[in-house]
Formats: sequence, structure tokens, C-alpha cells
Amino acid sequence: MRVVVVGYGVQGKKRQRVAGADVVGIVDPVAREADWREIAGVPLDRYDAALVCTPDEPKIEILGYLLNNGKHALVEKPLHAASEADLETLERSARATGTVCYTAYNHRFEPHYVRMRDLVTSGALGNIYRCRMFYGNGTARLVRVSAWRDQGAGVLPDLGSHLLDTARFWFGDIGEDFRLVSVSRFENRAPDHVVFAALSCQPQLEFEMTLLSFRNHFTCDVLAENGTAHIESLCKWGPTTFIHRTRVLPSGRPPEHAVTLVQEDPTWELEYAHFKRLIADRVPTDLANDRWLHRVLGRLSADAVKWDGAA
Repeated sequence: MRVVVVGYGVQGKKRQRVAGADVVGIVDPVAREADWREIAGVPLDRYDAALVCTPDEPKIEILGYLLNNGKHALVEKPLHAASEADLETLERSARATGTVCYTAYNHRFEPHYVRMRDLVTSGALGNIYRCRMFYGNGTARLVRVSAWRDQGAGVLPDLGSHLLDTARFWFGDIGEDFRLVSVSRFENRAPDHVVFAALSCQPQLEFEMTLLSFRNHFTCDVLAENGTAHIESLCKWGPTTFIHRTRVLPSGRPPEHAVTLVQEDPTWELEYAHFKRLIADRVPTDLANDRWLHRVLGRLSADAVKWDGAA
């Protein structure tokens, strides 16, 4: 498969490294390494698919061009759109041309995320009561000097999209009844620390995300009828540990099974291989998850921008 990388920033360079010899060129309006300045300038017979790593605003236009011209697309999350109708149009275009439009949520390929999904779906935990996730990095200063990143709802769509997608990956349909708990602007113009929750769904969910965790970190705690499950850190920040504790009745110290991994981040290569399989298997494009994220994040982001401390 021949691919072009569209947008040659941090993510674009990662995608280029993973795609390796598949890459036939780079599209970027300013990067010196670019072969073309815009996607429309790339001869259509030169490539089969594009890895779209641009800022949010031009994504829909670029994807529309690609899909209507029979080109597959992997696009970095979140799939930003002005309206849900834009996403519906993209899905129709992809299905009409037999192309794959895939939104990249590479954490779905994190080994312990897969282990958590498998444990949940096995039923071993029984009734799942609550899940809390924390996702933090220390990029507040980098975001502050970026005009296109330090705006709008800030950290919420950036890291919140990962946490929402993860919850759907583990628990399936979790509804849309999310509410902001706190929104802070400690160092940035846009929110750099946000907590939101859904307490009316099963399981109850609470998500915290920040740009002020100066050692990058992820934690997750799942509380359930038959025990608990926990994730500490990710492969890219390793070591990363998964712990499953089995409840003792009526009470007592539970036996636990722990798995610790020390390895390079495998998610980018696994996700690229998944994208290629979708194309090879002619899997119809389905943007239902993106439409759900658009609704939930759109409402939460609007509330975060005007947040005044009221719940």
C-alpha cells in the first residue's frame, strides 16, 4: 500500500516512521521536508491512502477530498467536525467509494487496555459498579506557546476523547449523560485540568485529565461485585502494571494477579496493521463512535469554555 502523510508535525513524523517503506510522500503547507503543499496537488495515481495528522479544522475538507477520490484515510483523533451531518456525509462517501475512513485511537491497542476489555467481557468481575481514569501529561507550557492548541476547551477534547473512547472499548454503550465536575485554567488560556463524570450510567464513570502532571501518567480503577481491576501507567511511560484482585467474602485480603510489562510502545504499529487489515478485508466505514464522541465532547466542550464554577 502506498501512503502519503498529510501534516508533518509530531504525529505525522510518528506515522511516517511506523508506515516506513509504504510512505511515498509528505504533504504539509510549511515543512521543508514536504513533497507537496496541499493534498489536491498530489497526483491521484501516486498513492492509495493517506495518514491525516493535521490540526482539527481542515480535517473534514481533506477527508472529503480523499474519500470522494477513492483514497483510504487514517485520521488522528478526535475527528473534529462542525456538525454531526458532516460525519454522516463522510460515512456515505466512504461507503459509496468502498474506502476506509478510520479514526486513530491507538490506546485501544495498549496491552493492558486489551487485558481490561477481555476481563470485563469475560464476566469474571460480575456487576461493575464504577470506573475512574486519570490521564496526565506535562505539556502545559508547550500547549501555551501553540496558538492552535491553547484554545477552545483545551485538554478536554485532546485527552478526554481518549478516555471516552476507552470506556466505550471496555463497556460498550455508556450513554451520553456526562457532566463537568471541575474546569481549571492554571497556566493556560484554555482549560488545562478537567474532571467530568457520568453517574447515571452503569458502571458509573469519572474521568480526570490534566496538562500539569509533569511525569506523564495514567491510572485506572474498576470496582466490581467480584473484585477490582487496576492499570498503572502505559507502555510508552513504563513499566506498566495490570492488577486483578478477587474479592474475599465477607471481607479479607484478596488474592491478586499482577502483570508488569517493560517494553516499547506497540500501539502505533498494531494500529497501522489494523488499518491495513480493514482495507484488505473491505470493512465498511462506520463512524458511529465518532458521531457519539462529537455529541458528548461538543456539549462538554461548550460547557467548559463558559465554565464559571457552577456544577
